[in-house]
Amino acid sequence: MENFNQNNQIQIELSDEIAQGTYSNLAIISHSSSEFILDFVRVVPGVPQAKVKSRIILTPEHAKRLLFALKENIDKFEKMNGNIQMAPEASGFLPPMNGMGQA
Repeated sequence: MENFNQNNQIQIELSDEIAQGTYSNLAIISHSSSEFILDFVRVVPGVPQAKVKSRIILTPEHAKRLLFALKENIDKFEKMNGNIQMAPEASGFLPPMNGMGQA
């Protein structure tokens, strides 16, 4: 249930457990006609298997809103800190999927 205050702003609660966050160094994105699925994975060098640490399921509209919000925040970050450098092999990188679908 949404909890709005007098100014029609939603009050968001962040538990201590969730506030700790979960580290991820790989995101796998797939989609169907009605949803986008973001799986966040932690890959450890030398370990042949990695587990999904978190899965977020979004409507297409919210996925696009996330895209715009990430772009805006990356632009702000780079304005303050300089361009984010990516390794040349990072573009187009696809991890071995072992049966997991990617659309």
